[in-house]
Amino acid sequence: MIRSDQILKTVEMIQKEHLDVRAVTMGISLLDCRTGSAEQTAQNMVDKIRRYAGSFVETCNRIGAKYGIPVVNKRISVTPIAHVGAGFSSDGFVLLAQALDRAAAEVGIDIIGGFSANVEKGISVGDAQLIAAVPEALATTGKVCSSINAGSTRHGLNMDAVALLGRTVKDLAAATTASNGFGAAKFVVFSNQPGDNPFMAGAIHGLGEAEAVINVGVSGPGVIARALERKINAFGAENLGLGDLAEEIKQATFRVTRCGELIGRQVAEALELPFGVVDLSLAPTPSVGDSVGEILKILGVDEIGAPGSTAIVAMLNDAVKKGGSFASSSVGGLSGAFIPVMEDAELAAAVQSGCLVLEKLEAMTCVCSVGLDMIPVPGDTSAETLAAIMADELMIGVINSKTTAARLIPVPGKKAGEFVSFGGLFGESVVLPVRNTGKSNRFIQFGGRIPAPIHSLKN
Repeated sequence: MIRSDQILKTVEMIQKEHLDVRAVTMGISLLDCRTGSAEQTAQNMVDKIRRYAGSFVETCNRIGAKYGIPVVNKRISVTPIAHVGAGFSSDGFVLLAQALDRAAAEVGIDIIGGFSANVEKGISVGDAQLIAAVPEALATTGKVCSSINAGSTRHGLNMDAVALLGRTVKDLAAATTASNGFGAAKFVVFSNQPGDNPFMAGAIHGLGEAEAVINVGVSGPGVIARALERKINAFGAENLGLGDLAEEIKQATFRVTRCGELIGRQVAEALELPFGVVDLSLAPTPSVGDSVGEILKILGVDEIGAPGSTAIVAMLNDAVKKGGSFASSSVGGLSGAFIPVMEDAELAAAVQSGCLVLEKLEAMTCVCSVGLDMIPVPGDTSAETLAAIMADELMIGVINSKTTAARLIPVPGKKAGEFVSFGGLFGESVVLPVRNTGKSNRFIQFGGRIPAPIHSLKN
């Protein structure tokens, strides 16, 4: 039973702390759209998305208005397109990406994910053609996001794929030079990618999912920050331990998750679709007061990146998972804390001051929900160095049985310390320096596959 004080706190979160539902994502299977023709397959995809999602945006807006909790982003994820377009050329895959973009515009959603492939154990002909299409596909579309899963705890890390993806990111950034390499901001490489994640750029509608489903992504770093401030002001920092603050995070996350699931289930019911999961990740935005980095400062580090930052992220991630899992029996996706540099004003400021560097970010990704996310790096960073950074990050996930990802943006013509801005939710930051660039080439040239970790003899 929810107590009256919890109800009042939730109302305050909505009215004063800008609580919102960060994303409602409709997952749609496109497997039955496949024909022998790329053109006809593309048209079938548009028709099916239109059929399922024609009233999606209006429904989200209506239900959000009813409960006073706005749905910020309305999104679609689809079956990994490598499965839908297997047998087509790279030109055919570009056609499918453009069809996804057209469908997204027609139904009025913000962004669509699923121009994707799974290559953790090997690269099929279809996978290779999709990857070859990525630079042109993302350069010629506005709403399409792409992801490649290159590693898993079950299969290890496909280093042939990682080397190829390092070159792909370079080509993608070059293809979108006019927008500072923005195409790379819509492309992410995963290990252990979940099939029900509502957050972009890595959202896909996994092969084990229903025909169509509604997933919801809640957020609320600002809500967590204000709850912690109230707790500290009420009791005094000298009278509180980190365990007390972790408990406060849990309770605030509980309320945020309840709100998100309410909206998601109402949307699903209105559209006569099954409800999938609530992803209770703390996903920041560039807006002041909506920062995961701010929470780190409240919890005791004067500068983000200082010793203790990784421990705080670990505590935050765990408390979010505990509070959310108690609030819902349908928790999925990523569920934890994101640290995307360009999308978080406090993290971006720490990078600019030099307090937060790439190596410390990598350490923090060991205990957060995603990985090296929205990281702008110098445009002349070599493809091999990009691949090696990806390999480091993905192996964290492979070894620790967790999802990790790398969304690296080599900004054409920019050097470390120079400023880049993409605007909106994609944010801004200075370009991070990459140390020891060009010194990993022999490692990448070996190729092959790093074997999966042993699943017995755990210590």
